[in-house]
Amino acid sequence: MLKIHSIPSLQREYDQLARRVSHLGLISQGSVQDRTQRPRSGAGYQWTRKVAAKTVTVALTQEQFSKMRQAVANYRQLRRLLKKMEKISRSIIFQTAPHTARHKRLSRQVLGTM
Repeated sequence: MLKIHSIPSLQREYDQLARRVSHLGLISQGSVQDRTQRPRSGAGYQWTRKVAAKTVTVALTQEQFSKMRQAVANYRQLRRLLKKMEKISRSIIFQTAPHTARHKRLSRQVLGTM
């Protein structure tokens, strides 16, 4: 059964998530590695990401590594927040816009509101 939340409560939750997004700071896709503790390792700090299905790696200074690590963490948090905002948006849309006539109710999984 589709659990229905009130539109005002969904909107409040959405607004709270939007405020959290606005306070994230710098963002960057990819991952960072500290390889300074490895014996005979080439680069000390690295940033890796995918570009056109290819892995691109960039050597970083310690300061760049520190800032990039925070930017990557912010990016991951942004993705989690956006996923929640999407679900809330769909819930609001499906509760406020008329449905087409159906023989069977659509599940939360189909609607993407789980």
